[in-house]
Amino acid sequence: MKTFPIIYPSISSGQIYKFTSDKGIEYEVRFARKEKNPFYVIVVFGVLNEEFEGEEYSLTNKGEVYAVMATIVLIIKKYFIEHPNIKTVEFVGEPTASEDSNFPTKRLNLYQRYLPQLFDDLWEQKLKGNRMTITKKRKRN
Repeated sequence: MKTFPIIYPSISSGQIYKFTSDKGIEYEVRFARKEKNPFYVIVVFGVLNEEFEGEEYSLTNKGEVYAVMATIVLIIKKYFIEHPNIKTVEFVGEPTASEDSNFPTKRLNLYQRYLPQLFDDLWEQKLKGNRMTITKKRKRN
């Protein structure tokens, strides 16, 4: 699958990655840690271009969704290599104006299609509204 060149953080433990698609759309992928739980990370990504009027969750509809998602998967895998002790990952599918935030959004449904590339059966997925939380299962003794 095609991916776009990634601009990595200046330090390997950094939290912000960027890339630009072939159509000139600039994306940012951020990893936010929970203040009280450093092993919990929220993955947020969106568009940076001015043409989308500062709305980072804009739908670009430029026909690059597969390459964009493949690039995001690659970034998340790289982040996991740099942060191997992460135990919980959260994705939020921000709703469009016509969607109800109490239900999975089209965006979250798209994200869910890529989760098997990131998480094996050692991780448990929980869906609540427009949030997907993936937690590493405890090892059995």
